[in-house]
Amino acid sequence: MSVRVLIIEDEKLIRWSLRQKFEARNYQVTEVEDGNSALQALHAGVYDLIMLDYKLPDTTGLEILRTVRETDSDVVVIMMTAYSSIESAVDAIKLGAYDYITKPFDMDDVLRTADKALETTTLRREVRELRRHIHHEYGVNRIIGQDPCMLELFEVIDRVARSSASTVFLRGDSGTGKDLLARVIHYNSDRAPKPFMNITCTALSETLLESELFGHEKGAFTDAKATKKGLFELADGGTIFLDEVGDMPLGLQAKLLRFLEERLFRRVGGTQELSVDVRVVAATNRDIEQAIEDGQFRNDLMYRLNVIPIYLPPLRDRGNDLKLLTQHFVDQFSQEFRKPVARIDDGAYEKLYAYSWPGNVRELRNVLERAVLLCKGEVIGAEDIVPGRVDQAVAGSDASGIVLPPGGINMRELENRLIQQALARTNNNQTKAARLLHLSRDAFRYRLEKLGLL
Repeated sequence: MSVRVLIIEDEKLIRWSLRQKFEARNYQVTEVEDGNSALQALHAGVYDLIMLDYKLPDTTGLEILRTVRETDSDVVVIMMTAYSSIESAVDAIKLGAYDYITKPFDMDDVLRTADKALETTTLRREVRELRRHIHHEYGVNRIIGQDPCMLELFEVIDRVARSSASTVFLRGDSGTGKDLLARVIHYNSDRAPKPFMNITCTALSETLLESELFGHEKGAFTDAKATKKGLFELADGGTIFLDEVGDMPLGLQAKLLRFLEERLFRRVGGTQELSVDVRVVAATNRDIEQAIEDGQFRNDLMYRLNVIPIYLPPLRDRGNDLKLLTQHFVDQFSQEFRKPVARIDDGAYEKLYAYSWPGNVRELRNVLERAVLLCKGEVIGAEDIVPGRVDQAVAGSDASGIVLPPGGINMRELENRLIQQALARTNNNQTKAARLLHLSRDAFRYRLEKLGLL
């Protein structure tokens, strides 16, 4: 797209000279000679660069500059004047002028200043577009779900994002979307313009993880050849996402606890106390209560993280959301692979609903990506749905020995009976009962509440 330039100057020769130079670069040039014409031009078009004379026949350049800033915060303005003074220059810069040049000026200098100014315009608009795109991608409305448990979750997310809460704890099974939720919380908060930093606590050794989080001083260890800022410093003003925090080494848990309590830390090998303002969003799919019982997670850290707990329900508890998500992913991959898929037949939906989805939304996404890619026509059938391991996928409950009666079964009643059996077998120990049913303690308690057993 061609650069659009507006020249606001009452001297005809200067307007002509500037036009010649800019049009030689194939810029689109509009020129006006007074303030009234300038306001009309600003109303009629959008510009990348404005060359603005300080003294106009009917107004001042500062008044025009005020109007420009009210209508377009990105366009850069270069002030021109033959009546240079420190006061006028300061006033122009305060109002947002990019630069201030005096007449008579060297045209090459003007062009160099214009080039730098246009780089600023481009960067500002790219940043604004990126922020708009990110906000669109991570808006709360981008999370798909209409089940009551999800609608309740959306309300909680919105309140938490807009709050001043410094610690949020996301809990739920693997694949439920905790990483997406962390980004939604960040990009819908006042912290959105600041960094979002994330790290998986199982990806590094304890020493490297400590260095990544808190940074290190030069010479702190063998390979520390320079001082390095950690993620907490880099995320100052923003959010840091600690994924799989339940697997963080015990030694590092103590340092994380101190940071959460005091908002102070030291780089590895350092002595200076550093303070930052970050929101910590931690996530785990682990049964933290069991980890505490096993001596693998600090009880005091769990309470400090658990200030605002948010539980993400598994896909099997989200009712008709399975159909909504299925259609969403099929549409997404149809567009991505440029392969029109008109619909999903009843047999495919029966197979989708029969499966328990232990990998949750992530697993559903992968299954549907494969289905869209490999289906032979425009309709996805049961043969295209291959959940679980591709080489031995088992949909339904044959592996567990449960056979669906010809007349069907009441799932709520069956779930109620299984939960009561698990509690009876474990003398009402919820943690052990959850383990018998291959559920996290949070997921088990969620079912107890849903069935009115709590």
